[in-house]
Amino acid sequence: MSKFHNKKTIIDGILFDSQMESHYYLYLKELKEQGVVVDFKLQPVFILQEGFYKDGKKIRPIQYIADFEVTYNDGHVEIIDVKGKLTDTFLIKRKMLLYKYRDIDFKCVKEKGRKPNKYWEVIL
Repeated sequence: MSKFHNKKTIIDGILFDSQMESHYYLYLKELKEQGVVVDFKLQPVFILQEGFYKDGKKIRPIQYIADFEVTYNDGHVEIIDVKGKLTDTFLIKRKMLLYKYRDIDFKCVKEKGRKPNKYWEVIL
């Protein structure tokens, strides 16, 4: 369990940080089977600030690692992050991401409802 009580989950040999993230993965697989999604990637990395040296010491870059990069059948690409809780760190990194990558289509989603009425709500 993480500090937010997320339960790590393995599906198709892939370790997900939360059950909700693994559910979104299964949702994307369904969309791919239906032809709505052409492809999707896990954990795309975005550099928010390059690394540098200060007084001879290396300062690491600031990265944002999203959950999914989704390519739809019309060529449209979305960056998706699955969140149960919006942390201050996430909100700052999101702001930095949107500033540096101005043309990015970024969505933050949350699973809502119960079977069979589950759906994905865009929360940011």
